[in-house]
Amino acid sequence: MAEKEAPRKATLARTVKDKWRSKQWFKVRAPGLFQHAELGETTATEPEQIIGRTLETTLEELTGGADVAKAHVKLRFQIERIGGDGVAETKFIGHALTSDYVRRLARRKRSKIELSVDVTTRDGVQFILKPVAVGEERLQTRLRAELRHKMRSILIEEAKLRSGAEFVREILGGDLVKLLAHGMKALYPLKKIEIRASVVLGTIVDEAPAPESPASAIPSAGLEPIAAAGEAPPEA
Repeated sequence: MAEKEAPRKATLARTVKDKWRSKQWFKVRAPGLFQHAELGETTATEPEQIIGRTLETTLEELTGGADVAKAHVKLRFQIERIGGDGVAETKFIGHALTSDYVRRLARRKRSKIELSVDVTTRDGVQFILKPVAVGEERLQTRLRAELRHKMRSILIEEAKLRSGAEFVREILGGDLVKLLAHGMKALYPLKKIEIRASVVLGTIVDEAPAPESPASAIPSAGLEPIAAAGEAPPEA
């Protein structure tokens, strides 16, 4: 009986090996907003199979480790197409702060204010922003409502003044939270404000053409290219 099964096992092993050999590796790069930095590689049997896949990296990795203070900022990209040079092109689809970092923001006897805000930029790109603010002491319900309303108004108005690319720079560079902190001072001097997550519902216009080779990064966002990133499954 064992002698009869041996050829079947050999055939199965050969089939698995052949399937792996038929797969191709595709380099993946970020959009022009991130200097067309190489994000890593992904594999598939056919090029169209990788369209829609998402990859995740941190802002620290994106800057080549130059900014270790940004290790808690996760960036997400989605593959849109295969370029003429066979490299997968992506779009930026949002960011999120790590759960550990957000948890450390609000300690005992501090108030945490969270909300979700839909905004639209000057060039029509829609974002969902999820800011979080922390007060040094426990805040009354009425004051919390006023702070939420003020944050929402500032974010909506600021988005109207910026292009999608400019708005992403404000979010990731920290300028947007500085603007929020300044605008909220009159109501209450908050201990900390962060944009804990963002979702890009449209496509941000690329500011620079894709390079002929992944090695030739085009500066456009004031951010250094990343070295590599691991592939992550799409979020629910």
